[in-house]
Amino acid sequence: MQRIIAAAAIGLAALTLNTAALADDPVVIKFSHVVAENTPKGQMANKFKELVEEKTDGSVVVEVYPNSQLFGDDKVLEAMLLGDVQMAAPALSKFSRYTDVLALYDLPFLFDDMAAVDRFQQSEHGQAMLDSLSKKGLVGLGYLHNGMKQLSSSQPLRTPEDAKGLKFRIMSSEVLEAQFEAVGAAPLKKPFSEVFTLLQTKAIDGQENSWSNIYSKKFFEVQPYVTESNHGLLDYMVVSSKEFWSGLSDEQRAQVQEALDEALAFGNEVAMQKGTEDRQKIADSGRSEIIELTPEERAQWVEAMKPVWAQFEEEIGAELIEAAYQSNGG
Repeated sequence: MQRIIAAAAIGLAALTLNTAALADDPVVIKFSHVVAENTPKGQMANKFKELVEEKTDGSVVVEVYPNSQLFGDDKVLEAMLLGDVQMAAPALSKFSRYTDVLALYDLPFLFDDMAAVDRFQQSEHGQAMLDSLSKKGLVGLGYLHNGMKQLSSSQPLRTPEDAKGLKFRIMSSEVLEAQFEAVGAAPLKKPFSEVFTLLQTKAIDGQENSWSNIYSKKFFEVQPYVTESNHGLLDYMVVSSKEFWSGLSDEQRAQVQEALDEALAFGNEVAMQKGTEDRQKIADSGRSEIIELTPEERAQWVEAMKPVWAQFEEEIGAELIEAAYQSNGG
């Protein structure tokens, strides 16, 4: 009998130790993204990893997977809902299957500059948009900038007429599709990881992206022209699943959010600085000519693309579009 009691005691002690060990295991956040580590998003993710582990004393650890090592942006949200990753920062265009309102950020020539974007995103309307994914099991945690989008191409683009008949890679977005159709171009939805090869093999004629992406992914090496159009916005939303986010303790959730807020502020500073620096590097390379539009040329692009606003007004909301437009300084 004593042996049985002793064995039971040993078993209970082992179970207790195993439970304690499990309780002490850190929470792991797999952070998946599609760009290089030297981009604003890449640097933000690495800063987030550092800050989380510092603020939580190691009770939460972050594993960062850049360059589509785990998932592309087209698959990462599904993977997140399955628990295969815990955080990601897809481009705002990637949320079109989950909500209509974020398509606002794809509207061409809506924002004059990044200062206007900041004003809107920090406004009541902008903050409310972070919750637009809740019914789909996702939670928006913050915005990250990359910058305004430029047009690269195999031939010079000065007026909308120059884009007619050309094939442009776009993200999965009906708004971006309509934007290029408005100037007579052919938009093709392709993964970001394939863009360089598509450009290099001339399977497509051009693409739209920020200066930092055009430089870091070497698109300028296979595109002889980049038109400085500033026609659209390339921003991201950092998201998690509601299941994972609510599963953190109150203390951990506060610490992780604080770390993310600091990392996003850092990433946005990087984005501003890299936009200027990478544009200059592209210009200095001599591989790609930067075309600066005259006010008259730019006005032609605005006139051609602005009807896209009305096309999506019902889905996005006229009030939201007006609020975003009013964030412009002028």
